[in-house]
Amino acid sequence: MEKISSAAKFIAQLRFALKQEPDITDDIRPADPLSGYAVQEELVKRLLSKNAGQIAGYKVACTNKLAQELLGVDTPFYGRLLSYLIHRSPAHLNPGDFSMRCIEAEFAFEMAEDLPRENAPYDVDRVAAAVSALLPAIEIVDTRYTDWTKVSAPSLIADNGCNGAWVMGDPCRQWQQFDLKTHRVDLMVNGQPKLRGFGSEVLGHPLNSLTWLANALCEHGKFLKAGDLISTGVCTNIYLAEPGDELVANFGNLGKVSLTFSRAA
Repeated sequence: MEKISSAAKFIAQLRFALKQEPDITDDIRPADPLSGYAVQEELVKRLLSKNAGQIAGYKVACTNKLAQELLGVDTPFYGRLLSYLIHRSPAHLNPGDFSMRCIEAEFAFEMAEDLPRENAPYDVDRVAAAVSALLPAIEIVDTRYTDWTKVSAPSLIADNGCNGAWVMGDPCRQWQQFDLKTHRVDLMVNGQPKLRGFGSEVLGHPLNSLTWLANALCEHGKFLKAGDLISTGVCTNIYLAEPGDELVANFGNLGKVSLTFSRAA
């Protein structure tokens, strides 16, 4: 427990000071995903103690094969969405609040009901039935590590899955009439098309990501609850934003979500 607390303190201090290090120091670095989640739990307590707010839901990361191969894992991992880091579209943020402004356009869901542990494991149909709305979203991925590709998955998990902030669009209640697997998403940067992707980039379908999370949480003694917000993973290539960038993730009939970074850091 002392190593877990020390690792959480190490990351929290980096976050509060907006500094980066190559990795968590060797003596307290989590050795496996479960240890990483234990550090994440303690880190979230420290972040909420300083900034107030609450856990509003979860983000799922590493939802494509390329990222998994890069990190040497065969499953996604998750972090918590914290209310003080959630913004409604159109959002206006200070670029100086981030060490890295990695933009990810993501399908997100809001839960209508609990998915308790005693009923696990869940299949996609049961999870879909528990959803109240789909939301277009942008995650700003940020990290306490100078090069996130050179650290292990447990270290990334410990850093709350590298969530820096999250921007949510308006909820779409009629989302089930759309084929999310083939649904197109366009990321516009300063009014120009930049990246394009599809729901199939997220574990084959965004609901697969949500289902994975529902079952992973149950395995870890937690569960999805009514009102939780879940961001399911990037469906385009990533974009590293610059100060002054105006970003719009266009989900077509499912809506848009926009974010502008001020020019001055």
